[in-house]
Parts: sequence; C-alpha cells; structure tokens
Amino acid sequence: MDGGAAEAVSGPGRARFPFPYTPYRIQEQFMAALYAALEAGQVGIFESPTGTGKSLSLICGALSWLRDFEEKKKQEEAQLLAPEGSGQEEKQPLASAGPVCPNSRGTSAEPDWIMAFVQKKEEQDLVHRLKEEQIKRKKREERLEKIRHNVQLKYAAKRKRSEEDETKRLLQLSKEILAEGAGALVPEQLDHNEEELILAEYESDEEKKVASGLEEDDDDDLEEEHVTKIYYCSRTHSQLSQFVHEVQKSPFAKDTRLVSLGSRQNLCVNEEVRRLGALQLINDRCTEMQKNKHEKKSDAEVEGKKRRVSRTVCPFYSYEQMQFLRDEVLVEVKDIEQLVTLGRETKACPYYGSRYAIPAAQLVVLPYQMLLHEATRSAAGIILKDQVVIIDEAHNLIDTITCIHSAELCRAHSQLLQYMERYRKRLKAKNLMYIKQILYLLERFVVMLGGNVNQNPSCQAVSQTGTELKSINDFLFQGQIDNINLFKVQRYCEKSLISRKLFGFVERYGNPASAVKTNKENQKLAGLQNFLLTLQQGSYKEGPLQSPPMEVDNDHHQAASPLMHIEGFLSALTNANEDGRVILNRQGTVGQSSLKFLLLNPAVHFAKVVKECRAVIIAGGTMQPVADFREQLLSCAGVDPARIVEFSCGHVIPPENILPIVLCNGPSNQQLEFTYQTRDLPQMMDETGRILCNLCNVVPGGVVCFFPSYDYEKQVYVHWEKTGLLTRLATKKKIFQEPKKANQVEQVLAEYAKCIKRCSQAGGQMTGALLLSVVGGKMSEGINFSDDLGRCVIMVGMPYPNIKSPELQEKMTWLDKTMPRAAGQAPSRVLTENLCMKAVNQSIGRAIRHQKDFASILLLDHRYARPAILNKLPPWIRERTQVKPTFGSAFAELRKFHRGKSD
Repeated sequence: MDGGAAEAVSGPGRARFPFPYTPYRIQEQFMAALYAALEAGQVGIFESPTGTGKSLSLICGALSWLRDFEEKKKQEEAQLLAPEGSGQEEKQPLASAGPVCPNSRGTSAEPDWIMAFVQKKEEQDLVHRLKEEQIKRKKREERLEKIRHNVQLKYAAKRKRSEEDETKRLLQLSKEILAEGAGALVPEQLDHNEEELILAEYESDEEKKVASGLEEDDDDDLEEEHVTKIYYCSRTHSQLSQFVHEVQKSPFAKDTRLVSLGSRQNLCVNEEVRRLGALQLINDRCTEMQKNKHEKKSDAEVEGKKRRVSRTVCPFYSYEQMQFLRDEVLVEVKDIEQLVTLGRETKACPYYGSRYAIPAAQLVVLPYQMLLHEATRSAAGIILKDQVVIIDEAHNLIDTITCIHSAELCRAHSQLLQYMERYRKRLKAKNLMYIKQILYLLERFVVMLGGNVNQNPSCQAVSQTGTELKSINDFLFQGQIDNINLFKVQRYCEKSLISRKLFGFVERYGNPASAVKTNKENQKLAGLQNFLLTLQQGSYKEGPLQSPPMEVDNDHHQAASPLMHIEGFLSALTNANEDGRVILNRQGTVGQSSLKFLLLNPAVHFAKVVKECRAVIIAGGTMQPVADFREQLLSCAGVDPARIVEFSCGHVIPPENILPIVLCNGPSNQQLEFTYQTRDLPQMMDETGRILCNLCNVVPGGVVCFFPSYDYEKQVYVHWEKTGLLTRLATKKKIFQEPKKANQVEQVLAEYAKCIKRCSQAGGQMTGALLLSVVGGKMSEGINFSDDLGRCVIMVGMPYPNIKSPELQEKMTWLDKTMPRAAGQAPSRVLTENLCMKAVNQSIGRAIRHQKDFASILLLDHRYARPAILNKLPPWIRERTQVKPTFGSAFAELRKFHRGKSD
C-alpha cells in the first residue's frame, strides 16, 4: 500500500502539484507526504512552521488527491457500466466501494451456481446504484452550470421572492385585523405571550417514532448521496475565513464545491433571534420555530394557537429559498461573511441552507466543536464514513476535546420550582414527572455541595471548604441519584425545549416586583427569589458574586437559562465511569461553590472520528512534542501504530536569520532557575531586569518578553518600579503590558506597532518598544510579531502548569494508571513537561513569520539546556540553538547577530 502511494507521488501522476506560485521545496515535500497519507488511508501528524505556507500546502495537496481520486472513481465506474461483453475488466470491483462481495465466497457449503447468482446479483445492484448516482450527479452539475452562467435566473428568483414576501405581509396584516375582532371570543386564562411558555405534550422516543412528514415533501435533490469529501476544521471562525480566502487564491478556486459551516450565532439572519445573543438561546429559539413550522401542518389546532404559531415561524426557513442558497454556495467559494450576506439577499437561512450543501460539497470548512462533538456532528448532517478529515491548528487538540466534553454546573432549582407551581394545572403528567425528576437531581446536587435548596445560597455557609474529586459512579451513588435514567432526562431536556421555556419565564418574572405568587409560604418564596437573583448574575461560572443582587447587568441576565448548563452537565455524567471525574468545589457559601465534570480520556470521543474516516490529518505550526498525540489520543483511540505517519518540515528562513540561545546565568553570574521556590527572590527579578536592559541596548524595534503567568508578570513589574529598573528600561524602549481583557488586546498591539514604526523613522535614543506578555495569554497564540514587531523573543523561566490544581493532579494519576512509562519517566512527569514545552513553542514561534524575517530567541533558565527539554523544541529551532553558560558570551553573540542584520 505504501509503495503504491509513493508511486502516486513520484510518478507522472503527481510529480507536481498545481500551486499559485513556485512552491518552496518544503511545501512540495509536505504536499507529497500529505498525498501519500491520504492515498494510504493513514492518520498523519503534520508539522509545518507558521510562515511556511501551510494552508496552501494543505489545500493544494489534499485537493490534488481528491481530484485524482474522483478521476479514478469515474474510470472504474465507466468500466463497470460498460456494455456486456467488453471482457473481464468490468468485473473489477470499485476501489472506493470496498469489496464487491462481502458474502463468504470461500465457504464450500454453497453450490457454485448459488455463489455465482449471489455475485451476479451484487454486481447488478452495484451497477444500478452507480447509474442512479451518475444521474443525480449529472442533474446537479447541469443545475450548477445553469446558475453559473445564467445571471437572469438569479434576478428572476430574487424578484419572485420579494413578490412572495409582499403577499405574505399583506396576508398577515389582514389576518391580524380580522383576529382583533374575534379575539374577545377566545377564553384565555393566560395572556397571549405567556401561552408560549407552556411546555407542549411530551412523548419519549420509545412511545413514538417521529414522523413529521416534512422530509417526504422535500425535493429529491435534498436527499443526495454524500460524495467523497475533505472536512477541514480549525479553532476559530477567523482562522476558517483565512483558510477559505487561501482556497479562493488557489488554482482550485473555480472548480471546488466548498461549503463553510458555522453556529447559528454566526449564521442566523433573523434579527429577532440574533438579538438573544447567547448561543444556547439562539439554538433553542430556532429549534422552537422549526417545531412550530412542523406543528403548523396539523389541522387540529385552536384558532388562538394558530395565530401564535404563525407569528413564531422563521421567514427565512423556506425550502425553495434554501435550495437556491445551497446551489449558490456550491457554485462559488464563499466564506461565512459572504454566506450571511447571500442569506440576507435571498431571504434564505444560511445555517440550514449550508447544511443542504454538505452532501454534494468536496470541501467542508467547519469549527472544531462541530466535528469533534458527536451530537453536533449528526445534527449538522455530517457523515464521516470513508471521508477525509484535516484538523488544523491542532497543537491543543487534546485540551479542546477535553473542554468540549467537560461541563460546569450552576443551580436552577428555584426557577424550575416556580415555573412548575405557576403552570401545574396546564402541564401534562409526563412533563410534571420529568420536571420533578430534574428538581430532585438539582436538590441532590445542592446537597452534595453542602447546601439546602430552600434557603438563599448566598447566605448558606459551607462547613467543609475545599475541592473534592469523585468518580461518576461514586457521585451518583452518594448523591442518591443512581436510580434515575440520566439518558432519558437529558433527552427530555433536548426535545421539550424546557430551558428555552424557563428562560422566557425568568425574563417575565425575574424582577422581584413581578415575582410569581405560588401556594407555598411567603418566607420560602423570598428565599427562592433571592436564589433567582443569584442565578441571574451568572454565578454559575465566576463562583463569587460580582455585584449586589439589585444591580443585575442586562448582558449577564441574557447569558442563558441556567438549566442549559445543567443539560451539559447531565450529558457529561453519561460518560463511562473511568473516563471522567466530578469536581466538587466547595467555597465559603453554597452560592460560591460549583460542580464541574472533567473528562480524563479525550480518546474515547476521538476514536469514532478515526474509526469512521478514510484518513485523518492532524496539522499545526508547532506540534512538538508529538508524543502526546501519539499516546494520549491515537493509541488510546485504538489506532494501529502502523497507520500513524509523522511529517515535520523545517522553516523557509535561512539558518543565519535565527539565533536561539539558552542562557544559564545572568550578568552578575546569578544562575537562572525560575522555579516556584526561587522566582520570587529579589535577586532573580533584578537579574531578569538587567538582562532586558542589556538586550534593549542592542536589539532594534520590538522586544517581546513572555512570563509564566499574569501574576508573576505583575509582581516583576511592581518590583522593577520600586528599584528604578523600569525607568532605565523606558529610556530605550516604551513599555507595554498585555491586557487581561480580550477586547483591549487590539488597542495595545496597535499602539505597540505604532511606537516601533515611529522610533524607526525618527531615530534617536528610543529604539522601539518592549511588550511584557504572558504564556498562554492573548498574545502567545494567533498574533504575528513579524519583522520589527518581534526582533527578539524572551522566555522567562519554564511555564510549567500548576501541579497543585486538583484537575491536573487527577489527570496525572489517571495517566500513571493507564499509560506505560516512557524512557523510564512516569507519564505524569512527561505530561507536565509536554504542557510546558507546548506553551513555550507556541510563544517563541510568534517571531518568525516569513522567509526574509529574522529574530533572536532567548530562553532564560538553565533547565532548557537539558537534552530531554531541548529535544522538545521544534527541529528548525533546536538545530540552531546555542547553550551559553555565561551572559557575556551570549550578549556578544546577540550584538553580532543584530548588528549584522542592521548593516
């Protein structure tokens, strides 16, 4: 298999790859290795430093393979569909369809004529299926071609839609005028808006099989066969947009059917829904509107309800419009922003319209969560069977999977109880049963934190503070909730939209002045109202309350119904017992305490992706150390080691453009060791300041200095202020600090860049700027310090994670129990070292961004000189690293480097 793949690359078929310009040698190697991995159906870990054109290499390598694969498939289909009598060739099985006859051919029990009949029948079925696929494909190609070349068709469709809108509007107006006269005849106990808060009658899946009939009415085109495609995912929407722009610039832009997927938050064009802000609220409101559309088809509705439903159906959810949008998406490559603009123009929902484009698409671009979370994946209509998945920016893939499947819990007991009391007479028995189960669960959760649901959580002191970790089973048994079917409760929450109804209820009655009067004693109600206020301030995330109860911030209030977080927590509790832990964090009061689920084994969720896909590529600019991916993710997911390939390429910059130095001692010969015990010493902070003062004298432009944490950066800054070191530094470089708030990052960066530019033009004593940053902060990832913005990157100490963290301790214990020792080291030790070096590599990789860039890198800590640590640096940095025991020799080297570059 491997040999064939290599031939596919080096042979005439793929000796060269279409590329917008002459590729670097390493890009050619990258594309060749990628093509071979896809052809052989492997799991590849690909590393290509930022600035080496990784995105274009991924696009051109993967789409070249897809184009060749489709061509091969067409040829094989043509052979199979050739008329009878054209020789033995037509008996060849289709390469992409797997073995033709899975039945036991070798069983001698079956007579030959039966085996021949079965084989013939299967071949006929295959030919029939291929013919059907071919007809559908031709139909789709003709349709897209028509749209591509017929501009008139677009305008006709738009005109037709605006006419329909106008008719609908007038019809709606007439209905409302008529309804005003008839409204008095309908006896209603609740007002019109409150009617929407009542839960509809609920039947579980065991009691009914959903048959809405909606799908049957749809055009056949929507039920299209999924073609072989590439799923490309990255972490953020901006990274995905950047990738789509690269596709638009590539030679494949014209004839690639690409669809960008996103969340409703990014794609919704219905302003009424968008205004809700929080993702979960938008999701629930949208789902409710679809449900209303389905219900609208039922005739057995009272007039009052009919009027309400017609008002809450989404005007953008129309099949005809969405089919038009789908075709538009497939005709021309569009990013998320262009998709939303198109949705507004065509009055079609981009969220659902883009999903209808998935089957026919060749390249699907989507965020991590959508691909890595199974429920989201199936809801989006993503089928991974025999497809290719490329996960980019994957350096923290393990953390991402862990976060997606972990959940934090807040407390929503009081809201739900008030809701039940208010509508008890209107709720069906099934709803009451499930609400009582959820109330019982919440009551037990609060008891586990040492509280009582009938009292205000802000006033209930916790007797035993601290953090405790329990296995899922222990938590369920000790909480006395092991007899409740969590799968059914979780399903109920999903299907009944209870969190959406509850949010509407809280919006209506959240204010103490309009609080609901129930038939319970008033003092208990007061406690519940206080509880409600506690919840509205979002204490579920922050722990301690941020402000007094009456000053509820409107944005916070909009955040979401707390029940939505509980759904996530219940879902997490359905993991296997050994794969996760429940963290009980008991603080001063119950209101400040929290429950959290921690996923220990991300491989269980990744295993399905790897198992179903033809090939999986995990790519990034800095993938070192790779051991984590191999052991924690792939080996645990049951991937055969023979199926895993690794590819790492150097950088495009010449060796003389980078100077990495490990510095063991400072200017006053103080050994540099920034451990938790020594880094707070005044002499350590002084020595760091002296090093920076010396460097700022010889390094032009921008210097970026990374500290292990915000707290330590602040501590050093305050110390330098007291000793006057900061004033000395400020004579050469203007000093900037990384802000903690994400919305201030852009402003600080803009001022930093402006200062450097001004200094380089003006000359004089001030030579640029110094930016004090934090490892793992806003500036250690996704920010480019190219050219003068980062002529020197300094790493102060080794950013080891906090091993006192209960979550990390539990993960370390779990690894030591489940993983073999590597090179005599305990897996937990390897984990902390890898987490540290991943963070270092991410930060120092910020400086070199293109072929002509240059920078020096200074690692301040003698521990970096250890061979085990040096080996975890990216190869292109490691090969050029010099270990300097004294500051004098390091400084001489740095001065020579920067003087040579400025000449």
